Amino acid sequence: MRKVIYNQFGDESVLELTEQAVPGIQKDQLLIRVKAISINPLDWKVYGGEMKLMSGSKFPKSVGIDFSGIVEQTGSTVTRFKAGDAIVGLLDVFKGGALADYVAVKETDIAPKPANLSFEQAAALPVTGLSAMQIIDQLAAVGSNQDILINGATGGIGVFAVQIAKKRGARVTAVVSTKGVAAAKQWGADTIVDYTRQDIRLLGQQFDAVIDLSTKLSFADAKTLMKKRSVFITTLPSPLTLIYSFINNLFSGKKLKVLILKSTAEGLNTLTKLAEAGLQIVLDKTYLVTNVREAYQEASQGSIIGKSVIVLN
Repeated sequence: MRKVIYNQFGDESVLELTEQAVPGIQKDQLLIRVKAISINPLDWKVYGGEMKLMSGSKFPKSVGIDFSGIVEQTGSTVTRFKAGDAIVGLLDVFKGGALADYVAVKETDIAPKPANLSFEQAAALPVTGLSAMQIIDQLAAVGSNQDILINGATGGIGVFAVQIAKKRGARVTAVVSTKGVAAAKQWGADTIVDYTRQDIRLLGQQFDAVIDLSTKLSFADAKTLMKKRSVFITTLPSPLTLIYSFINNLFSGKKLKVLILKSTAEGLNTLTKLAEAGLQIVLDKTYLVTNVREAYQEASQGSIIGKSVIVLN
């Protein structure tokens, strides 16, 4: 089978499409024939070597976290799925391995694919959708009539964060590029700020939560946008940020929280139900696995709206 691996840290040029043996499965595992995987910013942070503390430095390594596919084979103790079932799932966020023709998983790693989604749409759902749920419902604890600022609102997480925050009754200010204005309006944002025309630090408004999905707004700069008791959320889980957040949160009403995605079977099933109920999934571009380097190079430039996916056929 085909599998994308890398043997050193670097840019997308380290990614190699190789031939590997189809993995065997244990009694509690399923063999999935992968149909599509989505591209996440965490991918290039890991293969770029920024997350060595979490990912380790032993090679070869693999890429691809969330995926969709079809159950090919089940272990003897598997009860919830059978061969032929269409599924969506995700692997360990720091180890990956889904960018392959086949992958071995446990039942807790997958959920039935919503019938109203294509395999490409389904692959784009787990990582960013679960991240948005964790940010809105846990880290920010968004409730009705709260003012929420989402910086980078048209990226993979932002697509879902805007929609889920609106479902929770919040007033959402979405910060986007010029080409993202129409999309943010469609997803329900109450106020839209084009960062190419306005410095968000000068908005003159304070928020209950400032969610930075662009990784370009610092906690220090965000403080002018925060109420006395509020939270700033970043998606960059660096060791220094984690240490600083712990110290800051002991003494300040302006909290700093870091997203570290925690996937659960319950969360994945909740997310697929939201998708069945009409949660919008936005695909920017679809690539063939043979164009894997191009796919990651273009996605890492940060100008896409929604998600890009890689298709295996």
